[in-house]
Amino acid sequence: MAQSDLILEKVSSLSDRLVEWRRMFHQNPELSFQEFKTSRLVAETLRSIAGMKVETGIGVETSVVGTLTYGEGPTIAIRADMDALPITEENRVIYASKNDGVMHACGHDAHTAILLGVAHVLGEVFQKGQMSGTVKFIFQPAEENTDENGLSGSPYLIQAGVYDGVDVALALHMCPWLEVGAFQVNDGYSMANIDVFEGRIYGTGGHGAYPELGTDPIWMLGPVMQALHGIISRRISALDSGVVSIGQIHGGTASNIIPSEVSLEGTIRSYSPEVRDLLAVELDKAFSIVENFGGRYSLQVHKGEPALKNSSIVNSWLVETIKELYPEFVITDGQFGMGGEDFGYVTQNLPGSMFFLGCARCEGSHRDLHTPIFDIDEACLPIGTAVLSQTAAKFLRGEVTLSES
Repeated sequence: MAQSDLILEKVSSLSDRLVEWRRMFHQNPELSFQEFKTSRLVAETLRSIAGMKVETGIGVETSVVGTLTYGEGPTIAIRADMDALPITEENRVIYASKNDGVMHACGHDAHTAILLGVAHVLGEVFQKGQMSGTVKFIFQPAEENTDENGLSGSPYLIQAGVYDGVDVALALHMCPWLEVGAFQVNDGYSMANIDVFEGRIYGTGGHGAYPELGTDPIWMLGPVMQALHGIISRRISALDSGVVSIGQIHGGTASNIIPSEVSLEGTIRSYSPEVRDLLAVELDKAFSIVENFGGRYSLQVHKGEPALKNSSIVNSWLVETIKELYPEFVITDGQFGMGGEDFGYVTQNLPGSMFFLGCARCEGSHRDLHTPIFDIDEACLPIGTAVLSQTAAKFLRGEVTLSES
């Protein structure tokens, strides 16, 4: 039996368990850094696999890392995120969230179930001695949110050495804009740098009846807003990707009092490091306009997760695997959008790739990510499991390499 057929056979035998795992996680969602029950269930499931070394609490209390090794060879890491979002689920399904105000609205329940499936499949392949090397199954907490240090789960795991010695890393993401049987693969920058800015405009304030006696930061806000919204259209090349959005504006305490300051907060999104740096410079220039009107300003830009940069070589493995396993399926390209993904911390340190897996339910409703009605067609679960399993197996058998030749 061909190796690809063997992988598909093993995945098929796991199909019911994949659904069971996904629904169990979906019913019991936990927020970032609070994935205690989820990580416990993951660790227990991994320990049932022969030869699996299971470690917990590395870098983050709720992390789980499973490791399979057979002989000498390269090391590949496969990562799934486990956390949910502070969203109240509106789906009327038997597996709906049991935790009020918390929901798996980004597919991390599916990611976790799929990686458990991959661990079982590769566990059996390792037992047969059909490949050599190491696979790390990384179940990462806190992809959706950051802690008091401004960090999500990925950088903590990197700092703790979870990815030390890893040659290549893989991940996937649910894709509700593609139907089951479709994939989106993109070379290079595929998701955005995520930065946040906090700015303040200072004036003297004063009595609302006598504005000429002071300086008004609300008046100064007008030209600043125009300058901020003009950055993308007039300061960034149309060939580059960037977003500047203001999410909060605060100022004033009463209708007849001109405040002494106004605060703004917003987000900055970009792909390339060059545009990321340029946006920060242009943001400062926009706020500096207030100095022409007798005002002052302060500006802080907090750099968040880096852009997800997919390796074209690793993507070529994924495409080859998809064509082997599912020759009738559709592979599209194109960047995934200006959303963030903290797997970007991994891909800036070593070769890796994340692909988007079609999961749309064909029922007329658009169940987008981060919405109260997000849901998936669970037929995607074995597909994702098979693609990750086969790609990892091909790498450990030496059928694909990081060499461009």
